[in-house]
Amino acid sequence: MSKRVALITGATGVVGRNLLAHLLGAGGWEILAVSRRSPALQGDYAHLAIDLLDPADCARQAHRLSAVTHVFHAAYVERSDSAAWVNDNTAMLSHLIEALDPVAVGLEHVHVMHGTKWYGNHHGTFRTPAREDDPRHMPPNFYYNQWDYLTQASHGKRWSISSARPHAICGDGVGSPMNLPMVLAVYAVLSRELGLPLQFPGSAANYHALYQVTDATLLARAMVWMSTEPRCANQAFNITNGDLIRWENFWPKMARYWGMELAPRRPIRLAQAMADKGPLWDQMVARYGLRATSYPDLVSWGYGDFVFASDFDIISHTGKCRRYGFYEFEDTEAMFFRLWDQYRAAGVLPG
Repeated sequence: MSKRVALITGATGVVGRNLLAHLLGAGGWEILAVSRRSPALQGDYAHLAIDLLDPADCARQAHRLSAVTHVFHAAYVERSDSAAWVNDNTAMLSHLIEALDPVAVGLEHVHVMHGTKWYGNHHGTFRTPAREDDPRHMPPNFYYNQWDYLTQASHGKRWSISSARPHAICGDGVGSPMNLPMVLAVYAVLSRELGLPLQFPGSAANYHALYQVTDATLLARAMVWMSTEPRCANQAFNITNGDLIRWENFWPKMARYWGMELAPRRPIRLAQAMADKGPLWDQMVARYGLRATSYPDLVSWGYGDFVFASDFDIISHTGKCRRYGFYEFEDTEAMFFRLWDQYRAAGVLPG
């Protein structure tokens, strides 16, 4: 079998970075990593700075993509305007495929990263456990536009498509602000530095609701499985750790991990309360000899507010991926502790 050639977009994000690390460790792949800045990973891969929002730039650099066999599209741009959110995220994918398809004669598969927003969890209560064939919610949702585009673009072609639908992706992703373990950890260490106990910032309903997350290394293995298993062609799969947590059970364990007392639960708008903590973080970097990471790149407090705002269960059904042959799982509580240990060992967070 000829060597597979992976093209990873969004290679510095928590999804792309962990997929890049997985493929480097797995071997047997030639890898092209597309991102604005080069991923901070050692290994045998090529970095390409392609502006996916610019169709002309995609076309100019298409010749560099002629050997690609597998696309893993994890690029994402945040937009406050819903129309721009849909248009720009759909355009990045379409610009890439329209440049790639004519030149990559060995293209076999295109995988696109989606998530639980497919089921409308960002709009409020949704049917749980969510299944892949649940009806769509009222648009806009760029996931729908991307999937419909790929379905049409791949029709009658040599390549197939797939999509993962994880929730709250957690991994090694410094510089990826939408990374829940980092949000939790930075909130804890800043609180501790101020001499405060650990206070749960969400609502009472959120504190008691069921919640799920997806380990980024597990997700990477699932993405490769979907992209190389013929039975997964043109399918979408919910991918989570396979277990559920309640913050009310985990929060005391988190406090013990960080050596903190517990405070009574009280709703806090993190985006407001933590906005002025940049100077404190800079002081901590100097005091504890931490790896220099800018405060805005460290976490997205708006993402934290989104996590702690839902007053309903977040549950995806993962029976489909099991039926198709992906049986891996991860213990969520152990995952948080493992990742925090990694952040501390890497000098990103204090002990």
